[in-house]
Amino acid sequence: MKALVLGAGIAGITTAYELNRDGFEVTVIDREAEPASFTSYSNAGLFAPGHAYAWSSPAAPGILLRSLWKGDQALRFKFSTDPRFWRWMWRFWGECTAERAALNTKRKVRLCNYSLSVFHETVARTGVAYDGRKGGLLYLYRSEAALKAASAKSRILSDNGCRIETLDRDGVAKADPALEPVKTQFAGALYAPDDESGDCRLFARNMGTWLQGQGVKFSFNTTVTGFEKTGDRVAAVRTGKGRMEADVFVLCLGVYSPHLAKELGHELPIYPVKGYAITAPVAGRNNPPAIGGVDEETLVAYAPYGDRVRATATAEFSGYKREFKPSDFSTMLSTMKALFPDGADWSKASYWSGLRPMTPEGTPILGPSKMKNLWFNTGQGHMGWTMSHGASRITADLIAGKAPEIPLEGMVIAA
Repeated sequence: MKALVLGAGIAGITTAYELNRDGFEVTVIDREAEPASFTSYSNAGLFAPGHAYAWSSPAAPGILLRSLWKGDQALRFKFSTDPRFWRWMWRFWGECTAERAALNTKRKVRLCNYSLSVFHETVARTGVAYDGRKGGLLYLYRSEAALKAASAKSRILSDNGCRIETLDRDGVAKADPALEPVKTQFAGALYAPDDESGDCRLFARNMGTWLQGQGVKFSFNTTVTGFEKTGDRVAAVRTGKGRMEADVFVLCLGVYSPHLAKELGHELPIYPVKGYAITAPVAGRNNPPAIGGVDEETLVAYAPYGDRVRATATAEFSGYKREFKPSDFSTMLSTMKALFPDGADWSKASYWSGLRPMTPEGTPILGPSKMKNLWFNTGQGHMGWTMSHGASRITADLIAGKAPEIPLEGMVIAA
């Protein structure tokens, strides 16, 4: 049978892998020239079940409101005239109760832990290189009060399969010796020994090459413009290069998924949340981070990738614009210079911004559409790297008529 995967970001690439593994003749379509050239291009790279908290929390509305006059907030809100934006924000606001935040966090961490196990199977089977780094991740706190509160909050993760340890500042330096010179800045950290990091873009591109060797075809520089339907099935997709037929279709187009899904009668609750990233070469510096982590005061996430260091920050609710200015990177750059002053050549950092495909709950949209042969695997948001492997295995299992290995409550759109 022929399968057509729409999108070559990390969700599309892992979907192609799973369908090829199940014996499908797979073709992947993407409007860019290479895999992982949009949202998956420069993400944080943290494979982080130990940080799978829902963004929609009781604290979120206050942070967003303060961002209207304070530029240093981790969540930023900008006014928009887009009706879809306001509908999405209204739903997000509705998820910001303690009860909903706890439920959404449990669902996220369950998927993330499952995805980590699938990821390990995939890497063992394919040998795809991605500048991976095991050894856990550090979630750093500057005050004893914040560390104590975080330790209590983390019980929702440890109760749902994550190993979480509380470290003092000496424990932080032991976990990552690069932080020894600055350990007095911190009261301590939560340490998730099973969390990892790696370059999502490198993985996606190397996996694309591996898949081509398995017979998977790619149609790059190809924009999907719509569908041809026959009754309750999709017969073909229309593209700028003509129509493409298949037996099975999977929609993995991130922030652009709602535009096409609307043609099928779906209003997908996905909207872009903008993030910013810097990547700097190690370039002979002698104290780069040994493992990745998050400075929880500034919410700057970082990870070492071979000969470079990546840092990401900010969740900006501002629509589809990807423009940026130097001041957008000031907090993360100053944070990284303070944490790892000799960890990279910060003067030669490259800058990027991207659009995370967020749902109000923070969980992806999986499962069947109103068309019997089109499936959703989209909306992984800020944890696309972490969730994608499990979400794609679930997608392939659903297509094959198998029961997924984890419950899917809150992740399936009614057909």
